[in-house]
Amino acid sequence: MLSLAFSSRGKHAEPRPERPAKPAARTRPTRVLAIASAGGHWQQLMELRPAFEGCDVLFATTLKGLPQEFDAAPSIIVPDCNRNDVLRMPWMVLTIGARLLAYRPDVVISTGALPGLVALTLAKVMRAQTIWVDSIANAEEMSMSGKHARRVADLWLSQWPHVAEAEGADYYGAIL
Repeated sequence: MLSLAFSSRGKHAEPRPERPAKPAARTRPTRVLAIASAGGHWQQLMELRPAFEGCDVLFATTLKGLPQEFDAAPSIIVPDCNRNDVLRMPWMVLTIGARLLAYRPDVVISTGALPGLVALTLAKVMRAQTIWVDSIANAEEMSMSGKHARRVADLWLSQWPHVAEAEGADYYGAIL
């Protein structure tokens, strides 16, 4: 009889073990890292808290005491840095990277500025979903960090419809 089953294992080989069953659906809550620089960026992020309901959220900002003031726990403080302070950037990148590796978020969301962009960039490498919400203060064009975030954000948002249209971002309304 002709057999169409070809095998390099030979006819006396032991049968192959059954494949393991597919893993069960995710049972843990979605892990979210919500990161923003102090000031207006942080205030806007705090307005998004209802969207994180049911998630395991870790808040990150750049100013000590700010998370406690907004009752945002658990929280971490990350080094602040901007484009004019490049000497602090390596420390900021290492600190944020270490926190991402320790927490392993499924989603990273930021309202700005540079520490949020760094978090989104590193999270993208870790295959996390990334969301950028540009600050409402940027009424004429996307912020510099926001323009760079376009490359790594799965969801890239502006809070101004005319800015979103001009820049190619999505618009779902304003936070404040």
